[in-house]
Amino acid sequence: MDAKISKFFESVGSFFSGGDSIPWCDRDIIAGCEREVAEAGSAEHRTESLTRLSWALVHSRQPEDVNRGIGMLEASLDGSNSSSQIREKLYLLAVGYYRSGDYSKSRQLLDRCLEIAPDWRQALTLKKVVEDRITKDGVIGVGIAATAVGLLVGGVAAALARKK
Repeated sequence: MDAKISKFFESVGSFFSGGDSIPWCDRDIIAGCEREVAEAGSAEHRTESLTRLSWALVHSRQPEDVNRGIGMLEASLDGSNSSSQIREKLYLLAVGYYRSGDYSKSRQLLDRCLEIAPDWRQALTLKKVVEDRITKDGVIGVGIAATAVGLLVGGVAAALARKK
């Protein structure tokens, strides 16, 4: 019984904390990736370095880094040759949009990823996280709306009671 209660409180806590399993990246790693891009010799090495920098940026805790990563990925998406490159960039874009709070755009990009690779675990896992977040935000929104309606009805009832 104690295990069930503990599990219940853990699930409620994780619901409100909004924790996810997507890794974060700090400024030191981003700076290292930026140096790597600057020092890249060949076009192929530069492309690989830019992909690593984009990964680091969309995994940053800084909104300006995430937005920069999104911009870089969107700009490079048209130049992608292989389906695996497209899939990877779509996934990183989905991470970026998730981090920036645009959950519907993130879900759309993940759907495109899964069209290319239906069994890709990373995309499936992130899609579950995104859908859970959309559901959580919806539940909180309904709760706020219900509270507002309750306060409004209570205020009207109190005003009517005063008139009498």
